[in-house]
Amino acid sequence: MNPSAPDNPAERLCVALAPSPVRSPAPPPGAQEDATRQLLQTAADAGVRRVTSRPEGEVERLLGQAWPFPSPFRVDVRTVAISEGLDRVEARARRSLEHMGLPRGETLFVGRASDLAGAEGRAMWDRLERLKAQGLFRKLGICAGPEDSPALLARRYAPDAMRVPCSLLDQRALRTGTLEALAAMDLEVQVSAVFAHGLLFGAVDLAPQGADMLALSRVRRRLAEARLDPMQAGLSFGLDLPGRPLLVTSVASAAELRAMLAAAHGLRSHAGLDWAGFALDAEAAQALSAPRAASAA
Repeated sequence: MNPSAPDNPAERLCVALAPSPVRSPAPPPGAQEDATRQLLQTAADAGVRRVTSRPEGEVERLLGQAWPFPSPFRVDVRTVAISEGLDRVEARARRSLEHMGLPRGETLFVGRASDLAGAEGRAMWDRLERLKAQGLFRKLGICAGPEDSPALLARRYAPDAMRVPCSLLDQRALRTGTLEALAAMDLEVQVSAVFAHGLLFGAVDLAPQGADMLALSRVRRRLAEARLDPMQAGLSFGLDLPGRPLLVTSVASAAELRAMLAAAHGLRSHAGLDWAGFALDAEAAQALSAPRAASAA
């Protein structure tokens, strides 16, 4: 791989707001709205044009109170689980737009690919197609892990977008040719978990049960030996993935976003570096996909 950053790497970022208590102390009462407003303004000024939300917690309400004016952002939304019922899935997607004060969203993503595999999967997709036809969302997409066979899902449902995880640690979507297959289709590709849910930075407290901590330590040691900053390494790897996908990156503050933007603009060539050598084996990578509260995207 020969990394080549775009003229403005901010255009390749899709920002997800991470709840403050996850990565930094909670702001004083009433300050969270100001912090979110500052974060969004920083993103807008830098050239970020995509924001993604999820229906849990207060994220959508905060976003709705903090958009810059005029807002340059196109906003993606995720569905709730089909186990809550089809009516709830549809109603909650509408409510997401209401919470954020938006007349229309960019992409409505099925939050769990497994929801489409069940008996009501097609009925769920038909409901989402109806929301798109009504003009509430411009596009429909699917969030899928490598184990969900993303390329087959894309062929079956013909979505406008697919979101798959891929990082230095978990390169399954790259190794199996999934990203190349998706890039060859007429759809938008987004890559999530590019920093492996914080594990690339050594956030061992966020590691899911069963994670290979020894393997994680070896990767961090190799990064240090190669004089690679983990943030720049993750961004450099992600920006050079096939098809030039959008990178979904969670941020908790304007300061964190500024650090990420500085790292993206400061990328240097890593030609000749064996990125594949940083990947965990398939079993260890699979463990990284276990659910965790801190995952914002």
